[in-house]
Amino acid sequence: MSNDTDLIKLYSGRILALAADIPHTRRLESPMASVRRRAPLCGSTVTVDLVVRDGRVSEFGQDVKACALGQAAASVVGSAILGRSRAEVERARDELAAMLRDGGPAPTAPFDGLEVLLPARDYKNRHASILLAIEAAAEAMAEAEKTACA
Repeated sequence: MSNDTDLIKLYSGRILALAADIPHTRRLESPMASVRRRAPLCGSTVTVDLVVRDGRVSEFGQDVKACALGQAAASVVGSAILGRSRAEVERARDELAAMLRDGGPAPTAPFDGLEVLLPARDYKNRHASILLAIEAAAEAMAEAEKTACA
């Protein structure tokens, strides 16, 4: 997949709709953890703020400056993350990475909406941007746990 038609197919209407409707785009005033991730190849960035109560995400905010694929991924993550445990977020991160890099299946529920990004497998230069939101969320969950234990 490398011609212009394939690239146009990659940016499907569903991906563009997700990118246009990213939830939780306000930064939190008092997050337990805040993590900024950057994709070096394209310069996309995502900053995630979160609060964890009883081991689950209770508040979430994100600032997304990424391509449509990174925005779509952030939209799915933002829609699914409230109420999730660290294990669930880390599993979604690992499943998304395996889907993109190793041809694995789409992530399982509640992050199964990330399957929309299956066509991006063939575009390795887009993988880092797609992974930003879920990687930042997983890292923020780990930081929040450290803060809670300190």
